[in-house]
Amino acid sequence: MSRKHAKSGENPEVQTTEVNGELAVQVAETGPAPVDDESPEARIESLTQEVMALRQTAEEHLERARRAQAELENMRRRTARDIENAHRFALEKFITELLPVLDSLELGISATDSAEDVASLREGMDLTMKMFRTTLEKFGVKVIDPQGEKFNPEQHEAVTLQEAGDSTPGMVISVMQKGYELNGRLVRPAMVIVAK
Repeated sequence: MSRKHAKSGENPEVQTTEVNGELAVQVAETGPAPVDDESPEARIESLTQEVMALRQTAEEHLERARRAQAELENMRRRTARDIENAHRFALEKFITELLPVLDSLELGISATDSAEDVASLREGMDLTMKMFRTTLEKFGVKVIDPQGEKFNPEQHEAVTLQEAGDSTPGMVISVMQKGYELNGRLVRPAMVIVAK
């Protein structure tokens, strides 16, 4: 059974309801709207000033957003230019290090015209080869020379299989062409002959 009591003439209006033996109280906000002492002209002036202040704030925020966008665009252009230069001149240091090797090879070739001693030519070529290998190692190039090692398909390319009485099957018995890695990444596999 539900009973509703409304007390009229009071502000706020209080209503009580009884549901299943429990009493519930509700307060309803009623009454006249608050009295505004401002005249319509004063209210319009106040709102106009508020709108002007909000417009100024919005313009300041828009200007900040434009500046941030311009800075971002400038940064994007600088980064693109830096990346382009990095790609264009990435090998500059490598080339600078290789030039002495080239000079040494040219000297060796010119020495063959007047050389009578093959041993001195051989020594010069060995020094040039050592210089070349040192330069490659500086830049993370590692030689893969698997002579006498177990065949590794990730680093070696088997050209053929051969019977080899004294070698264990699966071992590299001859290296036809050395392989190379650059900073741990395979550039060229070693071409090998593997024992059957």
